[in-house]
Amino acid sequence: MHCVFVQFRCTPGKTYEVARAIYDREIVSELFSTSGDWDLIAKVYIPAEEDVGHYLSENLFGVPDIVRTLTTMTFKAF
Repeated sequence: MHCVFVQFRCTPGKTYEVARAIYDREIVSELFSTSGDWDLIAKVYIPAEEDVGHYLSENLFGVPDIVRTLTTMTFKAF
């Protein structure tokens, strides 16, 4: 599995709606609200046979009121 972190910037006033919609899709391991430039951050485990970009686009990025995302790939360091 690939572990990625996805940060979300939401339409002002829509963060809780976006968070609920993300959880409804049942593909995130963890979801947090954050301070700073991004409103939410999610930890997502993507099946090894899936292309990360396609998987996220097809399963997550269609949520209404997501304005921008930032995906951070992780790699096994040790």
